[in-house]
Amino acid sequence: MAMMPRTAFRRPAAAGLAVPGLDVPGLAGVGRALAPAVMLLGVVLLAVPGAAQTVENAPAADDGRYMLNRSGDGYVRLDSKTGQVSLCTRRTVGWACQAMPDDRAALEGEIDRLQSENALLKKELISRDIPLPAGTRNDVAAAKGEELKLRLPTEAEINKAMSFLGEAWRRLLETVQNLHNELMKKT
Repeated sequence: MAMMPRTAFRRPAAAGLAVPGLDVPGLAGVGRALAPAVMLLGVVLLAVPGAAQTVENAPAADDGRYMLNRSGDGYVRLDSKTGQVSLCTRRTVGWACQAMPDDRAALEGEIDRLQSENALLKKELISRDIPLPAGTRNDVAAAKGEELKLRLPTEAEINKAMSFLGEAWRRLLETVQNLHNELMKKT
């Protein structure tokens, strides 16, 4: 990187700022008045091209919810929270997004139909004492359409678990206390 000579940035005495190009003979003191305007103009000129560039490529929301991919004359927008896909195209009045057909509902309906059909076939096989094919779950309750029942632990099982946890906690505290005592002896 080439170093600029120190004389390129002369400090106007009245301004107290280094404003390049404003140290013109006969305009002493003008630098102080123009410095804010020059800085504002610079900020505006830097912000406008950046804003124009980011509007075209930016997602629809700042939280990253939407992902946009260019497609033909428009964009395909994916909603990362719902999975909804839309096609966004430029219209005479601006941009408009239309939801694309979603086959998810049809697929979920087909999955439900196949699961119930599978359960009926399992039930039929079991009722005829035919073994289920290898690799299938022998879930008799599901095949019969019955609900599985949850067995809660007995009072004795709960007491046994509590005493185990109490003993483990006591041993942990003893170990910590022993380590603490050993460290205190060493120091």
